[in-house]
Amino acid sequence: MTTILVIAKEPVPGRVKTRLTPPYTPDEAARLAEAALRDTLSVAARLPATRRVLVLSGSPGPWLPDGFEVVPQAAGGLDERIAAAFAGCDGPALLVGMDTPQITPELLAPVTCPCAWDGVDAWFGPAADGGFWALGLARPAPALLRGVPMSTAATGAAQRQRLVDAGLSVRDLPMLRDVDTADDAARVAAATSGRFAAVHAGLARTVAR
Repeated sequence: MTTILVIAKEPVPGRVKTRLTPPYTPDEAARLAEAALRDTLSVAARLPATRRVLVLSGSPGPWLPDGFEVVPQAAGGLDERIAAAFAGCDGPALLVGMDTPQITPELLAPVTCPCAWDGVDAWFGPAADGGFWALGLARPAPALLRGVPMSTAATGAAQRQRLVDAGLSVRDLPMLRDVDTADDAARVAAATSGRFAAVHAGLARTVAR
C-alpha cells in the first residue's frame, strides 16, 4: 500500500492563509485554515495506507486525529521540504497539502487502490493556479523535487515535466482549486460540504455585515 503524506502549517493567526486578509482577519483566516486541515486529515485517515504522516511546520493541536505520525518539515524552500518528505518514505507515497479541503476518498481512489502503481511511476494533481495539489511517486526520488520553482504559475508544469524528463510514466488526477484568496475560499466551500464549508458559511455572514 501507499504512504499518505499531508504537508501543512500549524493554523496560527498571521502565519497561515495571509492572502485571505482582507477581507478576513488573521484569526478568521486561521479558522479557515484549521477547517481545511481538519477536512484533509479526515480524508487521509480514511484512505488505505501503509503509514499516514503529517509533515508539519509548527506543533500539532487538537485538530490532529489519531493514527498519524508527525514529522517536522525540513529547512529550506518548499521544494526542499517536499523532497525531504518523500525521502522519509519506503515504497509508494502520495503527498497532498492542506489547501484542498474538497478532496474525497473517491477522488484519491485511483492512487490508493491495489492496482494504483501497476505500470505507473507517478500521479500528478494539477491546481487551477498553475501549481499542484497532489504528487504520488512509486519510489522515493527527492531529486525530482529539488530545484523546481515553487509558488509560480508554471510550478505544476515544471514539476510534471521533471517527472516526464526522468522517464517516468505519469497519470493525472483532476484539476482542483487551492484555497489562497477569498474568491478561492468561496468557490471551494461551494464544492464541498465538510467543516471548511461550514466555517466559511459562518464567516462569510460576518464579513458581509
